[in-house]
Amino acid sequence: MTARTALTVAFTAALAAAGLGAAPATAAPAPTPALAATCSQSYLPLPDPTCTPGVTNPDVTQATIDQTICVSGWTSTIRPPTSYTNPLKEQGIKDYGYTDTSMSDYEEDHFLPLELGGAPKDPKNLWPEPHNGDQNSYSKDSVENAVKKAVCSGKVTLDAAQQAMLTDWTTAESKLGI
Repeated sequence: MTARTALTVAFTAALAAAGLGAAPATAAPAPTPALAATCSQSYLPLPDPTCTPGVTNPDVTQATIDQTICVSGWTSTIRPPTSYTNPLKEQGIKDYGYTDTSMSDYEEDHFLPLELGGAPKDPKNLWPEPHNGDQNSYSKDSVENAVKKAVCSGKVTLDAAQQAMLTDWTTAESKLGI
C-alpha cells in the first residue's frame, strides 16, 4: 500500500467514524504492484549514466596528484565506511532491479574510482557493481590500478584518465594507450 493510499483509507475511515461519510467499500485496498526499477541494467558492465554518471573529487586535480592519488594509502583516508555505503548498496540493488538481492554479490563501487579522483561520498558516483560476469567489479579493479599507474608516472593526464573511465572503463586502457 502506498503512503498516499494509506492516507486516503485512513481519512475515509475517520470521516465514516465521525458520521461524515460512508465507510470504505472494501476493508482493504487492492495491493499495489512492486515498483519498477528506476535504473537500467542494459548498460552493464557500466552503470546507468542517468543514475550513476560519476562525480569528481574537487580536491584531486592534475596539480595535486602528488599529494593525493599518487600517495600510497591516500584513498583509505577518504574512503567512506560501510555504515555509509551499505544502505546505498541496498537501495541501489533495488533501484537497478537486480533479481539477486544478496549484498555480498555486489561491490558498492565508485564509478569514477577514488584512485583517479572520484568523489568518495556522492551517491551519483556510487553503484552496486556485480561481482559476476566477464567484466565485473574484480576486472574493473585491475583497470583502475593500471590507469592510476599511468597517471602517476606521467604517461596520461588525470583528465584523460577520468574521461576514459567514465566513458567506458572496459576500453580505458586501449583508449589511453597503456
